Amino acid sequence: MSTPDPEFAELHCLSNFSFLRAAAHPQELISRAAELGYRALAITDECSLAGVVRAWRSVQQNALQIKLIIGSEFYVEGHNLVLLAKNQRGYQQLCQLITRARRRSDKGAYLLYLKDFNQQSTSDCILLYALPRHGDVQSTLMHLQQHYAERLWLLAENLLANGDAEYIARVVETARAAALPIVASSHALMHRPSRKPLHDCLTAIRANQAIESVRQLLKPNAENHLRARKKLASIYPSEWLAASLEIAEQCHFDLRSIRYNYPKDTLPGQYTAVEYLRLLVNQGVQKRFGQQAGAEILAVIDKELGLIRLKNYEHYFLTVYDIVRFAKGRGILCQGRGSAANSIVCYVLGITEVNPQEASLLFERFISESRNDPPDIDVDFEHERREEVIQYIYQRYGRKRAALAATVITYRRKSALRDVAKALGINIEQLEQKIANYGWRYRASNWIDEIVNDGLGLAQHQIEIFKQLLDEISGFPRHLSQHVGGFVITEGNITDLVPIENASMANRTVIQWDKDDLEALDMMKVDILALGILSAVRKTLDYIRQFHQTPIRIQDIARDDPAVFAMIQQADTVGVFQIESRAQMNMLPRLKPACYYDLVIQVAIVRPGPIHGDMVHPYLKRRSGLEAVDYPKPELRPVLERTLGIPIFQEQIIRLAMVAADFSADEANDLRRSMASWKNAGHIQTLREKLTNKMLANHYPLDYVERINRQIEGFGEYGFPESHAAGFALIAYISAWLKYHYPAAFCCALLNSLPMGFYSASQLVQDAQRHQVAILPADLNLSAWDSCLTTSATGATAIRIGLRRIKGLRASAGLSLLLHRPDAGYQQIHQLERVPGLSRADLDALASADALAQISGHRFQARWQTAALNQQQDLLSTAFTDDDHSLAAPDEFENLIADQNSTGLSLRKHILQLLREKELLPATPTADQLLDLALTAQRKPHRLKDAKVQIPIVVSGLITNRQMPKTATGVTFITLEDHTGNINVIVWLAVAQQHLRTLTTDTLVVIKGLLEKAPDSDVIHVIAQEIKGFSHVLGELELQSRNYH
Repeated sequence: MSTPDPEFAELHCLSNFSFLRAAAHPQELISRAAELGYRALAITDECSLAGVVRAWRSVQQNALQIKLIIGSEFYVEGHNLVLLAKNQRGYQQLCQLITRARRRSDKGAYLLYLKDFNQQSTSDCILLYALPRHGDVQSTLMHLQQHYAERLWLLAENLLANGDAEYIARVVETARAAALPIVASSHALMHRPSRKPLHDCLTAIRANQAIESVRQLLKPNAENHLRARKKLASIYPSEWLAASLEIAEQCHFDLRSIRYNYPKDTLPGQYTAVEYLRLLVNQGVQKRFGQQAGAEILAVIDKELGLIRLKNYEHYFLTVYDIVRFAKGRGILCQGRGSAANSIVCYVLGITEVNPQEASLLFERFISESRNDPPDIDVDFEHERREEVIQYIYQRYGRKRAALAATVITYRRKSALRDVAKALGINIEQLEQKIANYGWRYRASNWIDEIVNDGLGLAQHQIEIFKQLLDEISGFPRHLSQHVGGFVITEGNITDLVPIENASMANRTVIQWDKDDLEALDMMKVDILALGILSAVRKTLDYIRQFHQTPIRIQDIARDDPAVFAMIQQADTVGVFQIESRAQMNMLPRLKPACYYDLVIQVAIVRPGPIHGDMVHPYLKRRSGLEAVDYPKPELRPVLERTLGIPIFQEQIIRLAMVAADFSADEANDLRRSMASWKNAGHIQTLREKLTNKMLANHYPLDYVERINRQIEGFGEYGFPESHAAGFALIAYISAWLKYHYPAAFCCALLNSLPMGFYSASQLVQDAQRHQVAILPADLNLSAWDSCLTTSATGATAIRIGLRRIKGLRASAGLSLLLHRPDAGYQQIHQLERVPGLSRADLDALASADALAQISGHRFQARWQTAALNQQQDLLSTAFTDDDHSLAAPDEFENLIADQNSTGLSLRKHILQLLREKELLPATPTADQLLDLALTAQRKPHRLKDAKVQIPIVVSGLITNRQMPKTATGVTFITLEDHTGNINVIVWLAVAQQHLRTLTTDTLVVIKGLLEKAPDSDVIHVIAQEIKGFSHVLGELELQSRNYH
């Protein structure tokens, strides 16, 4: 009769959240340990708890019969120590110790001393000590025994390598001499031995060398994995294995016991949270509705407040209200977005700006009685002033109670390719060149083969290893970064819940969990986000008030201005939030938004969800009356009626699942939370199968079911819930209104808010000029630091380019120039010598930008004269004679190049006009001629009235934008610019692959293709068939295209 395998608990195990040290995900480790029949597994990442929630979730979701123990390992003064939390107090002590270690050092490092491991700080933790292979440990053991006594074990880690027998003998002798117990461990760094090649690769990446150069650092075998219990029994005495169970029995902390409490700082002493929230809501109702708040609105408010009270969320709403109140008190524009837009309570509190009653949004998507996940309010703030809000939060709650959530930066295609290639000793410079030339969005399914076979000199077996490592490392965490703005704020210390570490940015601290971890543990997060257009809108309103003497508030802007919608329908939306991209511009004339809700749909429809689901064209046909509005079944009418029977929004898919597939509220919520993980197996696959099977069982057409599945996959790529689209549509309309009525102020604000949006300063300026806005150059005597509004010689409103646009001019120098500028302006170049803090480089920058023209003449003279300043030589100290006037002035091409290179824009002739005049570029129709060509073709006799115009065309221009949406079609939208305007070009995947290098690397191109125009629209575009590069004729002109996805 065979002996049963011994019971065992692995107590020293690292996941891939010990970055680049271990080769398995936490989920893989806990699942494998359960499969092997382990009683318990301790995840003990190095000075980190970043992976424990993932392991815990895996236990919960898969009902694994194994105990998860939470711990951490530390390297302290040459010693390897492992702490395990026995209970909740021990867990808090572990969090606090990790925080102390991380806060003492820069991001990515930590610092502890042996004295930090003591009875007071870790009284409820167990300590495991992995002896060093050499050296005296007597003083260390004395310290540890003094503070841990019966809570101290020695780790025996026999990995069957050379020297391990002697090492185990050292452990046994030390234990005997110190009267300490021993516990067995595999020091697991992977769940299976097959991950050994990946672990070698990670080791090389960590050392920033090739594997061949770090052989001494590699593990000698693959024994650092979760080993079978039978094998462990053949290696270790039974009492050492039994000791693991004794320790595991003492560790009974579970993450479910964490109790998060909302902060209560915002509550005045005389009120309860319920009373104070009701008071603020009542005040907000008066502000929003005055006496127009009818019974229906008040009933909805009462219902929301009742659910908020039931869920005990009052303090959460009060916390967010306080943050928004602070921002508005400082004049910082802000607006809540996302699911919070479903709440009328958020609306009357001033957190959001969309009335959910008018937009027919669903509060249940924000908070539901059937769900326990906490509400999640995202608030956008002006991007240039968000830091004021962040520091207010730190100041109000303290760094022990407020910190940013983490974002886990993982290996993706390019980062994996680079790091694995370097680890394998592949010539990295050669590979980088291939990456630069390759064009990632156009990769074929065998893209790895194409790259590695293209002159890298790898044998077939090396290629297979390369592929395997790339596949395994994909999705592995590289490091923790800070979330874009997700704040965790607590009533008590955050370090009772999760460790805090320093962020790379000064004055920022980050917890070790990401948003998914927080959601799994029902912890509050409020997103303090940055939105550039809010900065631009606020500045526009300021400029209108200051220059036009017309105070305008956002709430005063009419939401139904037909002239604004006419501009939008013509795709005249450069600089307009959300609808300025080429993909959106291509859709605008087809969808023809005529009201606010149309804009909500417009914002949401150019997304992977509707596109993947083949919902766009049916919606447009129905909207234009070319297709009848119908529903697969009558019960879907209430779900889809507002979008003409076509699902556009995430909320509709969720409700559709409940109506058409009999999903429960909890299952529908699972679907909502899982969309972003649609491609993962397991739980998501189960939902997909149920959705498909139930819809088919309920007699929905197979084609329709498949389209819904594709749409959900698309939402996983990037899709908008209706509430999110509603908030963004409002900002889109406001920015369009400002562009239409105050184009100079709006453009000026955009220039002063860069970088943001899709367009460069040059493109924004050209668009403003097409709207009859005069643009004046940067000038030492007339410019401010920012671009500003002024009056042109004709009396029209104009924009004077600010000194901040000058490359190489430091802000401190520019502000010093303005501070010391005489009332009459600078009259001579000598005066600049007396401006404090003005360096030679600053003077060169001013001269190169032609900002000294008033006092020095053309830029060549300015450079000569500034070169003489601050020089001690007699020759140069008397150099200002008439001789410099004999310097030849720069020609048009030299001026244009200097303008562009120094300020990023030029107000002279466009480069395309010059090139055509010099016959350096083929003569092709200009942007402003294309519509006439299309209209002429459309008027030809014997032509079908409703047929699309398609005529052969050759166009040329600068590629200013490439937009490559993540859609199945692989289409690329590019913008060509010439001296008359922009040309929209569509490049299909086959053409992109054929002309890949030119498309991805050239700036100036000539494109042969088809000019297309719909019969009912004046919007035109070119379908590319051939692309030829002409960038060589640009000379020293520094131009960069902008790429978007």
